[in-house]
Amino acid sequence: MGQPLKVKKRIYSQDVELVRAHIFVRGKVQGVFFRQSMKDVANKYGVKGWVRNRRDGRTVEAVLEGPKDAVLKVIEWARVGPPGARVEDLEVKWEEYKGEFNDFSILPTE
Repeated sequence: MGQPLKVKKRIYSQDVELVRAHIFVRGKVQGVFFRQSMKDVANKYGVKGWVRNRRDGRTVEAVLEGPKDAVLKVIEWARVGPPGARVEDLEVKWEEYKGEFNDFSILPTE
């Protein structure tokens, strides 16, 4: 897992490091409410982005943006997922923060 690219933004008079992670979660992660559960977790921590199933039937892909601590919490959750999931692998690609999302969405399968 590489290092997050650093972008700092002043929020409430504090410097907050904003990051973007593109993740791929593999295993028994489809048909177990993984996407909706991830959306709920992302909203809880104020993370923006999207999640979708991949056509291979065993991968969920997501892009997460927000404060580094919050994004890391969502990634840690994704290592286990919701009840019924069996995560076999989690790949994280750190990308440049873009700030392009207003919320966290569930996208159609691709």
